[in-house]
Amino acid sequence: MWVKLCCLLLYFLALFVLARVFEAVAWYESGFLATQLVDPVALSFRKLRTILECRGLGHSGLPEKKDVRELVEKSGDLMEGELYSALKEEEASESVSSTNFSGEMHFYELVEDTKDGIWLVQVIANDRSPLVGKVHWEKMVKKVSRFGIRTGTFNCSSDPRYCKRRGWLKSTLIMSVPQTSTSKGKVMLKEYSGRKIEVEHIFKWITAHAASRIKTIYNSEHLKEEWNKSDQYRVKIYLFANLDQPPAFFSALSVKFTGRVEFIFVNVENWDNKSYMAEIGIYKTPSYILRTPEGIYRYGNNTGEFISLRAMDSFLRSLQPEVNDLFVLSLVLVNLMAWMDLFITQGATIKRFVVLISTLGTYNSLLIISWLPVLGFLQLPYLDSFYEYSLKLFRYSNTTTLASWVRADWMFYSSHPALFLSTYLGHGLLIDYFEKKRRRNNNTDEVNANNLEWLSSLWDWYTSYLFHPIASFQHFPFDSDWDEDPDLFLERLAFPDLWLHPLIPTDYIKNLPMWRFQCLGAHSDEEMLETFPDSESDSDSENKEVFSSDREVSEDDELSTFHRCSEGERRCGIETCSCASQRCHHEPCERKARSYGSYSSAGDMEPDWSSWPSDMLHCTECVVCLENFAKGCLLMGLPCGHVFHQNCIVMWLAGGRHCCPVCRWASYKKKQPYIHPQPLSSEPPS
Repeated sequence: MWVKLCCLLLYFLALFVLARVFEAVAWYESGFLATQLVDPVALSFRKLRTILECRGLGHSGLPEKKDVRELVEKSGDLMEGELYSALKEEEASESVSSTNFSGEMHFYELVEDTKDGIWLVQVIANDRSPLVGKVHWEKMVKKVSRFGIRTGTFNCSSDPRYCKRRGWLKSTLIMSVPQTSTSKGKVMLKEYSGRKIEVEHIFKWITAHAASRIKTIYNSEHLKEEWNKSDQYRVKIYLFANLDQPPAFFSALSVKFTGRVEFIFVNVENWDNKSYMAEIGIYKTPSYILRTPEGIYRYGNNTGEFISLRAMDSFLRSLQPEVNDLFVLSLVLVNLMAWMDLFITQGATIKRFVVLISTLGTYNSLLIISWLPVLGFLQLPYLDSFYEYSLKLFRYSNTTTLASWVRADWMFYSSHPALFLSTYLGHGLLIDYFEKKRRRNNNTDEVNANNLEWLSSLWDWYTSYLFHPIASFQHFPFDSDWDEDPDLFLERLAFPDLWLHPLIPTDYIKNLPMWRFQCLGAHSDEEMLETFPDSESDSDSENKEVFSSDREVSEDDELSTFHRCSEGERRCGIETCSCASQRCHHEPCERKARSYGSYSSAGDMEPDWSSWPSDMLHCTECVVCLENFAKGCLLMGLPCGHVFHQNCIVMWLAGGRHCCPVCRWASYKKKQPYIHPQPLSSEPPS
């Protein structure tokens, strides 16, 4: 998980650097930046009209370019980034879908039960033609969709009783607007009563009703009273402008942020005394001023703060987010992080997608489960102060220059999804390349596995996993993979095997305790190395092969090796258990007999029990081969406490007999450790 998180952070850093590179290239080619102001005088009449349409200002009665330019200047400063976005949006000319309502319940669910949006619905009466023709309706849908206004068509032939109850006896237009200024308030329906059925007139009717919800200030005394008033709204945004009514994007945002942000329009058209504006720091109009408990913030001075619906919406969402906004953000981040598994995982293609699907399901499930207690925690009545401090932290962090860059990059990449996906794919391919190179350096075989090999190994793993011995029951001081993930134990319980004959893997054998048999008073290992270098090197090579038998030697090879070594050992006539490798040479066995022959018998010297694990029973004979333990031979113990030659018990267990040869206790289950009795003191009591 941490690897994927680091990869995702590196990807975001690459996006940030790439955006700065694009800005530098644009400045080099055109000589301007996105934050540079544009003089409306230098723009054509078509571009000026495009800007007014994006801001939501009517221009039907302004035939001259001078009047259109003045209206643009009155609504706010124009930046190169806003002009570029407006022209690209006009050239795109994407078709916007409109909802067709099937009946009363569908209409109620989408229109009357939606508390934070505006709906424009065309009602078509029975046996009547629509009020707005198809061509004009498509233009209307495209125009209002820029400001988040949703559209639909209700045909009374689908539910005539509902139309009669509503009084819709003729074709008309219905507008749905929240009635109160509180979140999730009532919705009122307004019917269009105008005579002119034109797009501009209908749009003026819509913007007039939406602007009626905004508090309007017409004089300085009212402004002073409102500025110094403290009410439920912690965040207020003021528009100081010389306009008849606020732009449509400003009115649409007031509906969208109902209950979170208060929108106030200050009409300074007929003001003679503007001294109080200077007192509060307003020296120019138009100005968009955000007033918070922390101070005053002038919108439009930083990167990406355009006079448009999309830019101001992302700005206000970062300052005053809803819980749903945070959930959607966490959902996007978690899924981006989960998709990194497609590139981090190496091997067959099917393996990559299987791991990806598993990761997506796991991460999304954990995200939803983790959000449930958070939602319950936020409902507690004594957390108002915690909520306020959290919002204050959001306001402090999101009014910085770095936050404005992040918002600008978000708007840029969200408007160019192909660029976002291509950079994500390129970043993933780089991760795949370096991960593949790292695993090849580590000699990992799974890099070159094909689909059939991986599916075969997956089936073998799955069948073995169902009946895998529960390693958490073991009572040894070593670490097991099962102990790292306790969920494996719960999943194991879902597959009962009380009446089955399980196929038990031999993975647990490598975790059984192993040590060498030592005797008291014997020569040290260094002396033995000096005296018998050849025999020691042979023994070490054999011991290394013993420890690597789990990786390099199959069970069949071990069985055949055991038989060959047993015959060779009997011919050598020694008591040492030294048949651990795949090759059994008689010369090393003879050298061992000569080197350890003088002290190979356990009966000649007292065994060094201090080198034995505390939970193992003391013995000097292996009941599998019926031979005594020789000094230096490798021993292995079982959970029951009985001890054997390492090779003897490995061959016993690998043959499918997963139990102790003495007591028949399962070799993969823990048992209460054997406690050696303490010797009685020989001193008489005082």
